[in-house]
This record gives sequence, C-alpha cells and structure tokens, in this order.
Amino acid sequence: MVTAEDVARIAIFSDLTLGVRERIARAAADISLSADEYAAEPKAERALFGLLEGRIEAVRIDDGVPTVVGERVPGDVFGEVPVTLGTVFPVGFRAAATARVLRLDAHAYHSVAAVAPELAARVGELARNRMVGARGLQGLASAPSPRRAVVVGNRFDGSCAEIRRFLDRNNITYEWVATDDPDAEERWGAPLPVESELPSIRILETDTVVRPHLRQVADLLSLEPAAVLRPQLRRAAELLGLGTEPQGAEYDVVVVGGGPAGLAAAVYGASEGLTVLVIEREAPGGQAGTSSRIENYLGFPNGVSGDELATRALDQAKRLGAEILVTQAITSIDAASRQVHLEAGDVLAARTIVLACGVSWRRLPLDGLDRLAGKGVFYGAARSDAATMHGQDVHVVGAGNSAGQAALEFSKYAHTVTIVSRGESLEKSMSRYLVDQLATKANIDVACGAQIVAAHGDPSLEEVEIRRSADGTTTRSPSGGVYIFIGADAETAWLPAEIALDPKGYVLTGADVREAGRWRLERDPYLLETSVPGIFACGDVRFSPVKRVAAAVGEGSMAIAFIHQYLRQLGVGAGV
Repeated sequence: MVTAEDVARIAIFSDLTLGVRERIARAAADISLSADEYAAEPKAERALFGLLEGRIEAVRIDDGVPTVVGERVPGDVFGEVPVTLGTVFPVGFRAAATARVLRLDAHAYHSVAAVAPELAARVGELARNRMVGARGLQGLASAPSPRRAVVVGNRFDGSCAEIRRFLDRNNITYEWVATDDPDAEERWGAPLPVESELPSIRILETDTVVRPHLRQVADLLSLEPAAVLRPQLRRAAELLGLGTEPQGAEYDVVVVGGGPAGLAAAVYGASEGLTVLVIEREAPGGQAGTSSRIENYLGFPNGVSGDELATRALDQAKRLGAEILVTQAITSIDAASRQVHLEAGDVLAARTIVLACGVSWRRLPLDGLDRLAGKGVFYGAARSDAATMHGQDVHVVGAGNSAGQAALEFSKYAHTVTIVSRGESLEKSMSRYLVDQLATKANIDVACGAQIVAAHGDPSLEEVEIRRSADGTTTRSPSGGVYIFIGADAETAWLPAEIALDPKGYVLTGADVREAGRWRLERDPYLLETSVPGIFACGDVRFSPVKRVAAAVGEGSMAIAFIHQYLRQLGVGAGV
C-alpha cells in the first residue's frame, strides 16, 4: 500500500501538503514489477507513474524489436505526456530490474490536480520539456523507424512481390529498391546483382545477402512462387529474429494457422497454462490480415486494419507465452498419435491439435492472368499494396466485403478504381456500410453485370478486357493492377483421411461429424471437435455458414475450452 511518506519520495510530490500527499496515497495503486515487466506498454491508456524503487527503461518498439530510448530512477515520474495531452503512451516503460511504482489513473490525477494546481503546472512543464529536442518525443516521432532489410528486384517479378508481402505482413521495416530506379545502385550500396540473383535481400544487422534464384527455379519446376519462396524466406526470417524452428518436441496444443482463429486459440491457451505452438506458413493474420479496414469488429468504433488486428493478437499471444513459427508448413498429421510432421523435417508430439488453417483465394482461370500473376495480377491485397498503385487504374474483381475494403484503400492512391462484379448489385453480398462509403468516392466506379475475360501486357499488366453481360459487348481498359476477391476454398487436401470433410473440403465438426457417421466414441463430439478425438477445427476452414473475423476469434477461444474438457476426460493436466 502506498503511504504519504512514499509519495513524498517522488520529486514533484515532495513539497505538496500532507493532505494532498495523503489524497494521492489513497488513490494510487502500488505496483511491484519484475525485470522486463512493463508498467505501461506502448499505446497504453494514460496514467501518471512515480518510481519508488528500481530502474525503469523507456522503450520504443519497431518491428517488434525494443530499443531503449531513456530511463527513470527513483524519485522520477513517467506518463506526464499522456496525462497532459490526453493521449496514449507513445513509448513503453519496463522495469530494468525489480521495481516498485505508484500509479495514478487519469481520473485520480485530475482530481488531485484540481485541489493542487501547482502539481498540474509541474507535470505540464515536465511534459513540455520531455517533448522537445532531438532526444525528446518530437525527435523520436520524427525519426524514421530503422529499416531492418533491403530488397532489390524487378518490379514486375512475382517472387519479389511475394517477398515484399511477406515482410509487410510480418511487420518488418524494409526498403525496396527496384532495379530500374535511377538511384538503385546507390540505394543498394553496391553493384546490383545479376538477373539470376534477383530478387536479393540484405539483412542489415548481419550484412547477409539472401539470393533466392526464385523465378528460375519456379519456372524449371513449374511450382507456384510461394512453394519455392518458403525455404528462402525461412532463412531471411531467421536472420530477422522471427521464430522458424520449434523450441520443444511436445506441446499441449499445436495450432495450425496464424489467422484470427489460430491466434485467439493461442492467446486463450497460453493464458490458461497450456504449452501452445502456432505454425504459420507465411505470416500471422490469415486472410483477415490482408483486409485494409475492418469496420464491424467489436471494440474498434473507427475500424481496424487486418494487419493491425493481427499484430496486436500476435503480441498478446507471445506475451502470454505462446510460441509462434513462421515460414513453416505441415506436411502431414498422424491421426492416431497426433504427431505433426513439418516440411523442414521436425516431428512434434501434440496432445491436441487445432486446425485453423483457413482458406485460400480462388483462382480466376482467364486468358493472360496466370502469365501476369505477380506482375500486375494479384489474389487478395495487403494494405501496403495500395501505395504501389499511385496514379494507376486499378480493377478489383469481386463483390464481397474484402473487395469493398480493398477498393476504398486503393482509391486513396489510384487514379481510378473499378469494381467488377458479375452480380447485378453489390447489396446482395456486401455490407451496407461499405456500399454507402463506395458511393462517396468520386474515383470509384462499380461495373455490375460484368466480368474480366482477358488480361494483356508484357512484361507486366497493361490492359484488361471487360465483358458486359447485358449486351455482350467487350471493351479494353488500361489497368495497372487487378486484385481478385472471388471467394475462397478450404486448404484441407493435406489432411489425413480420418478427418471428415464436406464435399467442398471444409472440416466437419460436432453434430455434423455424427450425422456423417464418422464418430466412433460413445460420448458426443464437442462442438468444434473433428472426427478424430482431440483434433479440433475453428475459423473459415470449419464447415459453417458464418465466415466473419469475430466468429473466428470466438471459435478459437471456444476450442481451448473444449480442449480443457478433453484433457480432463483423459485425466491429464496442462504442461507436457
């Protein structure tokens, strides 16, 4: 408990009257911190802290990497800027060793300041001093985030685009150097690699260059770029400090997929003492991570981008102790033993498995599209893609929420955005709020009852052919980018035959498993349990009419509740 004597140990409180100090003591929380524990994380709600014991570091976080930018010693305060300006914490404050702090929330601080205006003046002066100068908050805000990698490649090379998306979605700050940029060699810092060595990645911390030879290998093997990219991206991920190899051999829960459902399972599982491993082929966030704006998710009245939501969930899962692997894929699951085989050769033992592997964008089989994939034709879109279409004419194919969100984001940069939909109107498949927003954008056109029938250009996309179903006419339109959102298919071909699927490949769970005659135990399957006891499914991969981010998050958390019931039934506890 904080006392008036404790309050007097804080410099700006020391000469306040005893009555005011006692008022502060009654309102203040007494918080003990262990080493590396945060008193206030970046973007935490405003509050004023006083350091009683130990040492506190001010920490700026870029790409998940903390950098110490200041410190506080006993008698100092922190949080003066948030409580003065009414903002969140611009940097985090963590204990360098065991520490003790007092915390006044914003309401309590302003109540004290009302009866002790001299305190408000002192805190305001501290905030002004803290903000100015190269080492102050203004300097920190104006300083660019340190880049961690440089990518050089041909702007029309699909494998280069895959690498950039991978870095974007893993929140890695990088610089992209296009080989045809006038200052490309200067920005790369050396003679440009030869064509067979493109794209190349330089990881700045280690001065290591990764030369994937991706396009050449992909052409020779007739593989999708991502299939060849993954081993090379794994090496880049290792150099960037991302998790790529499992730390253990046994886990309570192995979660397949790092989308909203998988991350929710990781958060709730780790918070409840389970050892949790999340395996993600590319980057956390899943399809939701590519959404430029989600405006109907509870708790975000102004909307939230998919990558921001994914980043927050990922940080939360890590903080609670979940282990996250990226650039890894599962080659097979042994249904009998629940062993998980990774493409890198590792074999993991899992007490339970959560399938949250999501869906993949459906391909559009049209003349020219496959040839121009990654060269102006893309499936789905990351928020960072919008800036690459500056001044271009963009075509968005689809009539769902993802298409509408992408069109709104592209309209901020593109010359024109055309939504191409085979349906007669958007209202049947798109949320009303998105339809209304699209109508307010002068550079967005909606072509209903139409479809793209061909794409042209060499080496990159230049034009598309659009056919109108009403009269059968076909017109050519210039295009710098086609982004396709025509639905998705479940990624379940790799699952063992013991896991029951519906005719479209979605995983059956709960009552649907029993109705299909695929349940062999006397007890009923849990709501999210597959035909293999101990293996659960949630999110878009599960057979269900609801495909929403909120539903996926709810199912991910529910899966953990069922896992606890399953483990109790087996008579075992958490922790292997």
